[in-house]
Amino acid sequence: MAAAACLGLTACSEERAASSREANKDNAASQKLFVTGEPPVRGGERGAQSKPVFTHLSVRAQGVTTELVREQDGTWKVTAPVSARAEAAVVESILHTLTSSTFSATVKETPTDAELVAFGLKPPVFTVTARAFVPDAHGGGAQDAERQRTVTLQGGRENTYDGSVYVRRDEAPTVYAAAGTVRWALDRDTFALRSKVLLGPLDERALKSIEVKAGKQSYQLARAADGTDWRLVEPVAASADSARVASLVKSLVEQRALSFPEDSLEARKRLGLEDPWVDARFISDSNEPVRVRMARVTDAGGTRAYALREQGTQALLGEVAEDALSLLDVGVRELKDRRVLDFQRKDVRRIVVHPGGGAPAITVVSAGGSDDGAGHWDMESPRQGKAQHFKLASLLRALETLKATGFGESNPKNWTRYGVSTTSPGVVLLGEGGQELARLWLGSEVPDEPGALYARGSGADVLKVPEARVVLPTSPEELLDMPPDALKEGAQSQPAP
Repeated sequence: MAAAACLGLTACSEERAASSREANKDNAASQKLFVTGEPPVRGGERGAQSKPVFTHLSVRAQGVTTELVREQDGTWKVTAPVSARAEAAVVESILHTLTSSTFSATVKETPTDAELVAFGLKPPVFTVTARAFVPDAHGGGAQDAERQRTVTLQGGRENTYDGSVYVRRDEAPTVYAAAGTVRWALDRDTFALRSKVLLGPLDERALKSIEVKAGKQSYQLARAADGTDWRLVEPVAASADSARVASLVKSLVEQRALSFPEDSLEARKRLGLEDPWVDARFISDSNEPVRVRMARVTDAGGTRAYALREQGTQALLGEVAEDALSLLDVGVRELKDRRVLDFQRKDVRRIVVHPGGGAPAITVVSAGGSDDGAGHWDMESPRQGKAQHFKLASLLRALETLKATGFGESNPKNWTRYGVSTTSPGVVLLGEGGQELARLWLGSEVPDEPGALYARGSGADVLKVPEARVVLPTSPEELLDMPPDALKEGAQSQPAP
C-alpha cells in the first residue's frame, strides 16, 4: 500500500509538472506580439506550428496610414497612399519584430481612459495591423480561411524610465510594456516604408546606347560590336572605358531619394526640370527608354537638387543629394579608353621593335602559332635564331595592358613637340598577312611628371604613359635564346652597323 501510494504521488507530481510546463509554454506563446496558435485539429491530429507568411501590412504613423501587400514573387509593394516599391529592409524589420518580439511585462489589465491617455494609447501613437497565414506541411494554405491570422498592435509613448513602449493588442484592454526596439521597428511613416531607389532599376549590361547632356558636357555612347565594350560616338569616335561607363550607371542607380515632392507640370517647372542641368537617355532593346533629368534650385532654404525618372507612362520625382548632378557631368577624356594599344595577343604574328637612336629594328615572327604570345618565336633580323618566348610573352602582356596615366593634345599637327618621330623607340605589332594591329612610339619625358613619357598609341591623342611599364628591348641579344658564349661569339662575328 505504501509503494502504491508513493507511485500515485509521483504520478500526480509529474502530471502537475507537465501541466505547469504546458501552462508556461502557452503563457510564453501568448506574450508574443503576433500569436499564430496551432492550426485547427483535423482527424484527431494536431498540426505542427509553422512560421507565418505575412501577406498584408497596414501601418498608421504620423496621422497617415500606409498599406503594403506582398507580391507573388515575395517582394513587397506600397499600395496606399502612393503606389511604389517598398523598402525591403524596413518591411523585413517589421516582420521580424512581429514574429520574434514579446511583451516584457503587463502594465495594466483594465486601464481607465485617463490612464490610456497617459500611456499614449488614446489615441495611439502608431498602429500596425498584420495579416498572415500559417502554412501547411507543403507550404500552402494562403486561401484557407482557418489558417488566416491577424493582429493589430497599438503603440503608445515611451516609458522614460527604461525606454520601453506601451502596447495593446487587438481588442483586449490590457496594456503591456515592450522593448523600445519595438517602437523603432513599427512606428514607420510612408516615406520610411517606400523604396528610396529613385533612378533605378537600370541594368548597364542590357543598355545599347547612352545619350547625355550635363552642364557644358555632351556625349553619346554606343555598345561596341562585341556586345560587351562601349564606344564613344559623339563628340568624337573612340573606344570608351567600359569600366568607367559601368561605374557611371551604377553610381546613378545608387542615388537615394531624400524626399518625394508631389509631381506635376507646375512642380517640374518650379524645380528647374523643364531646363535641366542633366538630361540623359538610357536605351535598351527590351524595355522602353529611360529618361533622367536633374536640376538644382536655390531658395531661402538653401540649394537643393531634384531628379525626375521617366519610362513610358511612369514618372518618379524625388529630391537627391546635390552631388548627384555631377555624376554624369564628365569630360570626354574621362570616358575614353585608357588602353594605349587596341589589340589581342592571340592575333599577333610578327613583332618589330625599334630601339631608337638609329639602331636597326629587331623583327621576330611566330613560328608555330602565337599561343597568346607564349609559343615558338624566331628572330628574323638583324640576326637570326630562336627567340626567348617568355620575354616576348611578357612584352605582349605589358603592351596589351598598358594604360595611359593622362592625355595631352588631341590630333597634334607636330608630334615632334612631344619627342615622337620615326627615330623614336617603339614597337609595331602585325597580324596575319602583315596587317598592322597596333603601333606604339615613345616620346620625351613629361615635364613635371617624373617617370612619365609622352607616347603615341592606337588613338589620336598624345598620351602619358609610365616609363617603367614600357621597357623595350634595345638589342637582339636581349631576345635571342642561346648560351652566353654563343652570344658573345656571334656578336664578334657581326660587322658593326
